Amino acid sequence: MSVHLSSGTKNRLLAALPNDEYQSLSPHLQSVELRHGQVIYDIEDVIEHVYFPFGALISLVTQMADGKVVEVGLVGSDGMSGLRSLLGHKASYERAIVQIPNGGMRTTVAVVQEEFKKGKSFHKLLLSYTNDFISQVSQTAACNATHTVEERLSRWLLMCHDRIGSPKVNLTQEFIAEMLGTRRASVTTVAITLQSAGLITYNRGQITIIDRPGLEAFSCECYEMLKSRRTH
Repeated sequence: MSVHLSSGTKNRLLAALPNDEYQSLSPHLQSVELRHGQVIYDIEDVIEHVYFPFGALISLVTQMADGKVVEVGLVGSDGMSGLRSLLGHKASYERAIVQIPNGGMRTTVAVVQEEFKKGKSFHKLLLSYTNDFISQVSQTAACNATHTVEERLSRWLLMCHDRIGSPKVNLTQEFIAEMLGTRRASVTTVAITLQSAGLITYNRGQITIIDRPGLEAFSCECYEMLKSRRTH
């Protein structure tokens, strides 16, 4: 069966579907704009829709009792939000917030569950992506606990670049600090360090990667480990 070539190819999961399976899913897909700061579902919300981002980036964050939030996962053009709904959990344990705006597709959890149960390519693709996402979450936890802020920011920027396809990341220092679980002052210092090394430019909330190979070399081993484990 041929792989389809439609607007859905902007998302890798949808692009990898055989044409017949994409045509079965397509009538249920709705084009959406994902706005910066938009919360697509919050902690303890019932997950009603899943999203397939194109150039948007969705952060999954968990919140502590004191209100502090830390990012535990990233979803971009590589995958789909709301994986927990496939595992039989209706409520979310995380907040899913759009940190980089762009378009995407969404459909209901019921539609995805029905297509998943057919046991075809969509089933295999989602299982593969779930495996990749679990690896991402576990490696991120290890990285945040053991590596320097410089290494963690480098890894995080590379992961963003992979998922949005652009070297430009428009984010405030406050937001980056929250995502990395560190202080704003630390982000400022690290950004200056990476800029001085000729790896990025940073100006008024915009980070631009100008030397990706150098950034990869500067990053900790976590990025390469995630890249080598990727199954889809």
